[in-house]
Amino acid sequence: MHQSNSNAPIFSPNVHHFLTASMAKTSNVITSLFPAALFKEEAVKNAAMAKLSFYSSWNLIKPKHNCLLLIANAKNPRNLDMVNEKNLSGISVGEAPFTKNTGLLIKEKAPDKQGQATSIGRFVEDRHVYRQTFIIRSYETGPDKIATMETLMNLLQETALNQVRSSGLAGNGFGATREMSLRKLIWVVTRINVQVERYSYWGDVVEIDTWVDAAGKNAMRRDWIIRDYNTQEIITRATSTWVIMNHETRRLTKIPKQVRQELIPFYLNRIAIAEEKNDIQKIDKLNDENAERIRSGLEPRWSDIDANQHVNNVKYIGWILESVPMDVLEDYNLTSMTLEYRRECRQSDLLESLTSLTANVTEDLNNNSSNRKADLEYTHLLRLQDDNIEIVRARTEWQTKEKHNLPSE
Repeated sequence: MHQSNSNAPIFSPNVHHFLTASMAKTSNVITSLFPAALFKEEAVKNAAMAKLSFYSSWNLIKPKHNCLLLIANAKNPRNLDMVNEKNLSGISVGEAPFTKNTGLLIKEKAPDKQGQATSIGRFVEDRHVYRQTFIIRSYETGPDKIATMETLMNLLQETALNQVRSSGLAGNGFGATREMSLRKLIWVVTRINVQVERYSYWGDVVEIDTWVDAAGKNAMRRDWIIRDYNTQEIITRATSTWVIMNHETRRLTKIPKQVRQELIPFYLNRIAIAEEKNDIQKIDKLNDENAERIRSGLEPRWSDIDANQHVNNVKYIGWILESVPMDVLEDYNLTSMTLEYRRECRQSDLLESLTSLTANVTEDLNNNSSNRKADLEYTHLLRLQDDNIEIVRARTEWQTKEKHNLPSE
């Protein structure tokens, strides 16, 4: 918001008189919302203007010193009295009923003395489960204003990384523990399955739980569930398998005893996806002969590279969907996605995306996926364009939007 350098009053005399009379009522609110370094006069003036509806819905007030105040439906000043805050991806939201038409006050927490957020998420169930809350933002949705599969995968990854950071185990790597960092080890995902019961809309609030468990001797399983924050309905489930790679040699290695000892206190024997509903079937390989659609010339950008110096695993989803027919993207929701990672990808690599329709899952009684009641199933492959080396195999299941948007029984 532009701040005038003039010392002249910016209100008419009558409005200025009203603001002066309102200062006593708003001072307590301002003290709780703005940093101490913010000029008191400016703070009072901003809050009073909001109370007078000078700021329209979702108007942004930008005071000094990194404090962000976002007011929805500013005509309802009682929203300034919200208490019992809950954290939303580093942002605190007053615990009031949240609907698409309800006013909502959001403010960013000021950094602590170490320059880190005062709160990101929290541990529950004796620190076995890490819980974090997010708002679905406009740029995280597609043309239909619902969250995309890429958005969900990014939120899952963010929650996992924050669990490690909040546990006190974080080293200097991307999700690596201290013992892993000492040995120059990193985590890499080998397989992940995400199943969506219902997608969230722009402005919805979701709550994500994540936990880990052993997966054999040299792998770790990480699971997630996503709930609707208001109703606590589980709307997405996901499970994944991770192994350890040497950051310098890029070779897989066993989990060292010291790393295992760091992880064991956080292991939880619980699964997010029931065994009979989990997609554990082999993903067939596509090639030039059996692929129905091939999209070439897919090139990673600098922004696609993560802190482990390879393409972030979420980026593959967009490339996979490049070869899916447009009418499927428009008329169907992606209800299940299984990714099987075979090789890491670097910025210099050029990729091809292959897709082929494999089955009508609802009518295929011999397919173990029938419990998920999908209408379409596709098989996918991402490979290097120059030598056809496989990067990712994938399977997707789709349901018509009319069916998928019906309330669950």
